[in-house]
Amino acid sequence: PRLLTPHPGEMARLTGLSTAEIQSDRLGAARELARATGAVVVLKGAATVITEPGGRAAVNGSGNPGMGAGGMGDILTGILGGLLAQGYAPWDAARLGVYAHGRAADLLARQAGPHGYLAREVADWLPRLWKAWTPRSVQPTVSAA
Repeated sequence: PRLLTPHPGEMARLTGLSTAEIQSDRLGAARELARATGAVVVLKGAATVITEPGGRAAVNGSGNPGMGAGGMGDILTGILGGLLAQGYAPWDAARLGVYAHGRAADLLARQAGPHGYLAREVADWLPRLWKAWTPRSVQPTVSAA
């Protein structure tokens, strides 16, 4: 499985288009790269676009401007890699991972304010988020020995 997670500048270098051209048609650019590479493409930015080679697309609604900080893409890549390792299909891993990443940042922003936080602080919210989303019946239990 292949997932590409470029921001608009990286997408411009991959496609030979300008960043302005990418930004003027984010959905079209992501669809074309997915088709050309056979990969699921996550075009990062405000309203992250997720596309697959067959043309299916989704636009993420979670996240906030505070995510424009160094390391955020590394956190997203780690989430996506973890979901792929758990057996999620690339399309599903991308949609769930992008949403979870943005949702964790939204929860952090409620506490810390709209910007000025670090990528690791977003990552710190992920365990609480996953726990809230996981039914109690599948959460691990710890017993005293």
